[in-house]
Amino acid sequence: MASVTSLSDSVHQRLAAALSAALPQAGSADPLLRRSDRADFQANGILALAKKEKANPRELATQVVSGVESGELIKDVEVSGPGFLNITLTDRAITQNLAARYADDTGRLGVPHAEQPGTTVVDYAQPNVAKEMHVGHLRSAVIGDAVVKLLEFTGENVVRRHHIGDWGTQFGMLIQYLEEHPHELDHKADEVSGEEAMSNLDRLYKAARKLFDADEEFKTRARRRVVDLQAGDPQTVAMWQKFVDESKIYFFSVFEKLDMEIRDADIVGESGYNDMLAETCRLLEESGVAVRSEGALCVFFDDIKGPDGNPVPLIVQKSDGGYGYAATDLSAIRDRVFNLKANSIIYVVDARQSLHFKMVFETARKAGWLGDDVKAHQLAFGTVLGKDGKPFKTREGETVRLVDLLDEAIDRASAVVREKAQDLSEVEIAERGTQVGVGAVKYADLSTSANRDYKFDLDQMVSLNGDTSVYLQYAYARIQSILRKAGASRPAAHPELELHEAERALGLHADSFAATVAEAATEYAPHKLAAYLYQLASLYTTFYDKCPVLKAETQEQIENRLFLCDVTARTLHRGMDLLGIRTPERL
Repeated sequence: MASVTSLSDSVHQRLAAALSAALPQAGSADPLLRRSDRADFQANGILALAKKEKANPRELATQVVSGVESGELIKDVEVSGPGFLNITLTDRAITQNLAARYADDTGRLGVPHAEQPGTTVVDYAQPNVAKEMHVGHLRSAVIGDAVVKLLEFTGENVVRRHHIGDWGTQFGMLIQYLEEHPHELDHKADEVSGEEAMSNLDRLYKAARKLFDADEEFKTRARRRVVDLQAGDPQTVAMWQKFVDESKIYFFSVFEKLDMEIRDADIVGESGYNDMLAETCRLLEESGVAVRSEGALCVFFDDIKGPDGNPVPLIVQKSDGGYGYAATDLSAIRDRVFNLKANSIIYVVDARQSLHFKMVFETARKAGWLGDDVKAHQLAFGTVLGKDGKPFKTREGETVRLVDLLDEAIDRASAVVREKAQDLSEVEIAERGTQVGVGAVKYADLSTSANRDYKFDLDQMVSLNGDTSVYLQYAYARIQSILRKAGASRPAAHPELELHEAERALGLHADSFAATVAEAATEYAPHKLAAYLYQLASLYTTFYDKCPVLKAETQEQIENRLFLCDVTARTLHRGMDLLGIRTPERL
């Protein structure tokens, strides 16, 4: 089905045409239309235009009003204040436009596909091999997954990349330690779960790190082992591969608990760019972008200096010949631009790495790998805080494991579902509890602008009141309950009916779904979609309180209100799905 023109776009077109007719010398003019609490929409653009053209704003506004066609779409336009326009739509237009969205059997609710989609690589969900995932890994995964879903829904070609930490000094350290202490990983991979295997690897990593920091001779042996790994020594590579394979099993189990699809083909870790590192350095040095400084290959920047006023370089290759993160990240950019043909590269990475990525992107621009036709952007995210406003830790001061956090959220949510459940079995309560608990964690993250910190408060997250996913899920489940109880009455649009104020507000908001999705996708801002959905659920609550559905006065009104219920439910379902959150039919 073709996309549906929104009410705001239709009104915008009418006003723009009237403005151009009133001031032909001004060319195309923007009426600056927005939703208003004084009418359905308000246009504010006449003031600036009148000032520019040295015209009287109220006179110009009156002239524009006389040129706006009323009828099927616009019921009334009035001049307000110094030249604002207050626009009220007909009830028929609201119902008809919603009916057009409702008729979209693709489930897109009339949201258009991009006519000329580009290719965007999204780099997100980047755990480290041989280390357990903790609360710090949550935001990259959840935000990145939502951005991928939004971009794909709007028609963009998306390439997912999970840049896992699977290379470097820590693996020489880990392999050497296991070589010297083989009994410390005494398990068979097929006898333990992914979580148990990772717990063993994590414990092994901590023991290896402790010895590496304390014993210079072990440190020397570990660094030799890194050279063996980079040179492709079969025994060393085999041990490394074992770590990677066991870690992946664990990663998949955690992402499955997070209700996220992670595909093996999309996991391209640091090791995936190993063969490109030497060439990346050569290209940078030959072009003069990077220079040798005290034996290291460095890139210097005019505007990046340390506290002492001296330039802070990006070190691409160390003086001992080893490669740093910069060499890997720059090689990844080359791969994404020249092999994957990316137009945009989005890095969903902690804000604390902003300086690193600023230098990497600037280096890639100097080298000609990024430019006007290829953009790189760090979608920087803030920190997850505890209730005390400090970085989220356990009572012992340890970093919180992600699986423990999710398990606790599921337990809390299951208790809420059990308390409200009327006809659910224990199996259904467990299933709903998982959907509500995981949804609560995701929504708390996604309803906050990515660059802001937020407090992790499970009591608030699983609350039925306030801006929570449970509130949205409950609104959806309540609508499904009404639709089940409707009997022979079916949802049907009746444009001839007058609408209650609450029906109008709900209908106008539902009509702006496509514009909100487009904005959230373009700006990589899932929180804008979350805010839209919360307002939709809030407007539905007001509608539910003020407009009887199954006990409405006429059969036509029953059908029309069931139609409004179903449009709202479909919008909630689709919007929550784009955030990666389930909407259970019953709660």
